[in-house]
Amino acid sequence: MPALHGPILITGGAGFIGVNLAERLLGDGQAVTIIDNLSRRGSEHNLAWLRARHGTRLRFVHGDIRSAELLDAVVPGHTVIYHLASQTAVTTSVRAPREDFEINALGTLNVLEAARRCSPPPIVVFASTNKVYGALEHLAIEEQATRYALRDLPTGIDETQPLDFHSPYGCSKGAADQYVRDYQRIYGLPTVVFRQSCIYGPRQMGVEDQGWVAWFVIAALTGRPITIYGTGKQVRDLLYIDDLVEALLLAVRHSAVTAGQIYNIGGGAANAISVWWELQPLLEAVLQQPLPTPRFEPWRPGDQPIFVADTRKALRDFGWQPRTAIADGLQRLVAWARAHRTLFDRLEAR
Repeated sequence: MPALHGPILITGGAGFIGVNLAERLLGDGQAVTIIDNLSRRGSEHNLAWLRARHGTRLRFVHGDIRSAELLDAVVPGHTVIYHLASQTAVTTSVRAPREDFEINALGTLNVLEAARRCSPPPIVVFASTNKVYGALEHLAIEEQATRYALRDLPTGIDETQPLDFHSPYGCSKGAADQYVRDYQRIYGLPTVVFRQSCIYGPRQMGVEDQGWVAWFVIAALTGRPITIYGTGKQVRDLLYIDDLVEALLLAVRHSAVTAGQIYNIGGGAANAISVWWELQPLLEAVLQQPLPTPRFEPWRPGDQPIFVADTRKALRDFGWQPRTAIADGLQRLVAWARAHRTLFDRLEAR
């Protein structure tokens, strides 16, 4: 795919999604700036990996999106902003709701304001979440032997699903989601919202409360415990990171259509799996070793029994659909994790 026009800014560019997006863009010959405060576990290792591969072609700004002054200084001159910086865990949002709000809601407003003052304004693509739909308690959900199932929505949940923020995380991301959408309507800023399901793949430094697929792999390799919140029958549609990166690029290339739009982005029905009873045997087959026996804890606030993204709008508007099967994606994730086994020990020792 040819390079996009002009320099690209990625907030949270040393995180899991950001580093994979930056690697793709830099590999395509694109000029890239990333902003990151390096607070995320493993982010400094991701940054070092990018720098080793691309040297001075990568511009890094060590900073925080909670600083409007920083964004006002960095944003001008970029033609596209991928806004990925975020507080990502429901459990953290319950423990520290003000910090969660300042990062997710206020930080996003700072990005939008800096972009709005540019002439011409950049395209802003925002990584939202399926959590803006809440617990989905009004849907007909059937409990089966190993999973929950949507009785009336075989292709998953589309963008017409009503919003129902639940948990401080859902509120902060939901508020940001709506600000991004409204800045297109009110100010004409070309914005795109991706309401993402579960993304997984290499360079994901998973922890117990976020990045759970990678965390299961890391736990198996290092002998660390696994906690399942709920019954383990919760279903998520897994999307491999390379497929998400492709969607992020295509949404910008088709901005004449995608500006002002919201898209549910996930693995879809073909890549839907329950978080324990169905993933466990598949992952153990790839690992060729057992996963630790999990401890089961109560459901987390606003947790959805099932979320499967209906991605047909993305296919219609910019020709995207998931392409990586779960088994193939897990093979790549496990291969990367095994090659970086000592990294996880260093991170744990900090």
